[in-house]
Amino acid sequence: MDSHGEQWGGIAFAAEQGNVATTRRTPLWTQLLSIGWLYWLYDAINDLPEVRVTQALAHGSSVLRLEERIGLDVELSMNNWVQGHRVIGLALSDFYDVAHLSVTFVLLVTLWWRASASYPRQRNTLVVINLIGFACFALYPVAPPRMLPNFVDVVSSTHALGSWHSGALGAHANELAAMPSLHMAWAMWCGWAASSALPKRIGIALGALYATLTVLAVLVTANHFVLDLVAGALTFGGAWMVTSPGLANRISRTIFTR
Repeated sequence: MDSHGEQWGGIAFAAEQGNVATTRRTPLWTQLLSIGWLYWLYDAINDLPEVRVTQALAHGSSVLRLEERIGLDVELSMNNWVQGHRVIGLALSDFYDVAHLSVTFVLLVTLWWRASASYPRQRNTLVVINLIGFACFALYPVAPPRMLPNFVDVVSSTHALGSWHSGALGAHANELAAMPSLHMAWAMWCGWAASSALPKRIGIALGALYATLTVLAVLVTANHFVLDLVAGALTFGGAWMVTSPGLANRISRTIFTR
């Protein structure tokens, strides 16, 4: 291994082990710029031609039919059940609306402030998750179950805290973004981030609880299919692998040894 590869690998290993005493924080303005760029990209995808709504509905129906064939179609039964338990439905709807952005943002800021050594990779992983998701939304739009026959939009019907992003406004923001589930991918990222930002056992426990609540919330409110969640988990796994120090180290060795 040449000196460049050794240097990269040594830094990555030390960061993972928490042996780097001090690491300069990434400038805050660049992080805000990254968030703004991702928001602009997501908004640009939303502004694609309206014909995609018809495509998304057809794709959503196809996902549901596939689940029926393989026995994963639990969404309708969960959606029907929660309609008879309004308090639970309201609580999960509020969780669905509020936690997705707020928990992720709080963890991202906490990592930037307290875990500057591991922050760059975790931030990059979150960026890659979103880029994968945005590409899928643009190329293969999928409508959520709540837009299909027999399902009820629980977030809207319970008048949850964030029910403003259901109905007409919510359709513009989220109707074509079911596959993959960024709620699932972000929840897994949050579990990983929590294990870095908090004492490890506490972080793992809270991360597991958060991911479980996310799965329940998106299914009972009819905002995602089970296969969306699988795709979301794979999206997180792919982004995690792409940003791994081991991969970066191999690329570094390949470039600098030529």
